[in-house]
Amino acid sequence: QVQLVESGGGLVLAGGSLRLSCRASGIAFSIKTMGWYRQAPGKQQRELVAHINSRGSTTYADSVKGQFTISRDNALNTVYLQMSSLKPEDTALYYCNGVPSLGVYWGQGTQVTVSS
Repeated sequence: QVQLVESGGGLVLAGGSLRLSCRASGIAFSIKTMGWYRQAPGKQQRELVAHINSRGSTTYADSVKGQFTISRDNALNTVYLQMSSLKPEDTALYYCNGVPSLGVYWGQGTQVTVSS
């Protein structure tokens, strides 16, 4: 059974940092490209902000380049997102998933709220 469990979100002041974690189970994690998506308040679509392939190569959306860093630990089936210099527009529900996504399998997400 596929499970994705995100954690690490919270309320932070603008300019602050957070580190998100996502533990996956039920998938061949080490060979899967994994990504972090976010869904901003009032928006229906999730935005893919960063992904990392099985070899550790990373790709970022322009909106977070230089600000977010994605990494993975295959021994722990976990993907991370280090977020720094956070801005109010980074406020969103953050999810991890495969890239492409694992269809209907999504975790509960972790809320990041950045206050000015």
